[in-house]
Amino acid sequence: MILHSATDLKNIPRRIVSLVPSQTELLYFLGLEEETIAITKFCVHPAKWPGQKIIIGGTKNIHLEQVKNLHPDLIVANKEENTKEQVEELAKEYPVWVTNVNNLDDALQMIQDIGQLTNTALQAGKLVENITALFSALPIKNMAIPTAYLVWRNPFMTIGGDTFINDMLKRCGLQNIFAGRTRYPEITINELRDTGCSVLLLSSEPYPFNQKHIEELQAFLPGIKILLTDGEIFSWYGSRLLKAPGYFRKFLDKINSG
Repeated sequence: MILHSATDLKNIPRRIVSLVPSQTELLYFLGLEEETIAITKFCVHPAKWPGQKIIIGGTKNIHLEQVKNLHPDLIVANKEENTKEQVEELAKEYPVWVTNVNNLDDALQMIQDIGQLTNTALQAGKLVENITALFSALPIKNMAIPTAYLVWRNPFMTIGGDTFINDMLKRCGLQNIFAGRTRYPEITINELRDTGCSVLLLSSEPYPFNQKHIEELQAFLPGIKILLTDGEIFSWYGSRLLKAPGYFRKFLDKINSG
């Protein structure tokens, strides 16, 4: 069944399957090493788990029968990262918790919910406190630097105003010039050039942008500062949020230098 409240799960789960990389890392942070039995091939953190846990496919291509044969007592999924039909199929037989994270507040609530579901509420609560304190200490909330953030190439795709990445940009003083669009729209070089963009960020995931892409784009966008950025910091919404404020401070130094 699809769980609608963290209190719907009557027993403490002992066989957890995670379908979401950032939430897999959260399960590890909360000390659920023995309880987490299976993860996706994209669950690369912690580094030791891919070699220790059962791999049940990708986030959009879960091996359903393999998951069912594991008889999980909790499956952790996400509305955006997983396929609705596959999640609903698993929910016919096993309890599934589906998260929906579009901003930092959603992420903090998700952490608390996972804590309640897994009997790690104290650890989750402390994590939320620490993340909140670190973000509150960021001094650059109103800089509003006109920024675009690319997640894909051929075609170029950016992020809209209803995404978690958009919220992270705002919290480190960057203004998404495509915030008026939704999800992950396609854009053109001309749009980047003509919309007042000052900074263009090239993410490390899902498309692995690198230095050669900066050089390619700079030829068409001579007035825009182009930088590579850590996609995990901007898009992972579990315990990795502890690292985000420090990264944002250093990253803004790069943007403001030169």
